[in-house]
Amino acid sequence: MRKTIIAGNWKMNKLVAESVATVEALKPLVAGVDTVEIVVCPVFTSLYATGQALAGSNIQMGAQNSYVKAEGAYTGEIAPQMLLDVGCQWTILGHSERRHILGETDAFLNEKLHFALNAGLKVMFCIGELLEEREGGQMEAVLTRQITEGTKGLTEAQWEQVVIAYEPVWAIGTGKTASPEQAEEAHAFTRGLVCNLFGAAVADAVRIQYGGSVKGENAAELIAKPNVDGFLVGGAALKADSFAAIVRAAA
Repeated sequence: MRKTIIAGNWKMNKLVAESVATVEALKPLVAGVDTVEIVVCPVFTSLYATGQALAGSNIQMGAQNSYVKAEGAYTGEIAPQMLLDVGCQWTILGHSERRHILGETDAFLNEKLHFALNAGLKVMFCIGELLEEREGGQMEAVLTRQITEGTKGLTEAQWEQVVIAYEPVWAIGTGKTASPEQAEEAHAFTRGLVCNLFGAAVADAVRIQYGGSVKGENAAELIAKPNVDGFLVGGAALKADSFAAIVRAAA
């Protein structure tokens, strides 16, 4: 049985005090939930203080990105080792905003994925198609490229530390949500692709999150689908009560 995972991606929101206040409000709302793995992903400047506030709770912490070097002259970047140092267990890689705004390629993301895993972080690896790609019938081709090139070279043991996050780009922050049937179709295709590339054991075990305007109101219907194993939540994760509602729906 794959354990449901719900992660909140706060994107470029919240100062330190706001981040701490949010998790302090969230902790009692999800205390005792043990059927769902809960993760929050604040901005870099809030990680240390947020991690301190989360100590002893059932909420884990992740970062929103990491680089492919442990140290050196890489101004503006952050190493997985630094993220581990402030209490992160996870990092998000390959988010659509990194791909489409900042130009990160499949090959570069593959390098980042291997480096983060080798450093000891777990990874939520994002995939997903643009609106014009979906409307042009290219969803399967896009997901095939992103998985084939992005996860190239992973071992079965490394896959135990990877979650796939399917994010239809047209549904991120737009208020549009893929129907449960659309989400299930994409997730089932992704799982089949992983099976073809890495075998049935990996495919059966890997968790596939849905990300794209998830709310408490639609979470239960989405999570009921057999290949939807959790959510990567954007806007609804910025408030403790709305994020907790998604966790409870999944639990």
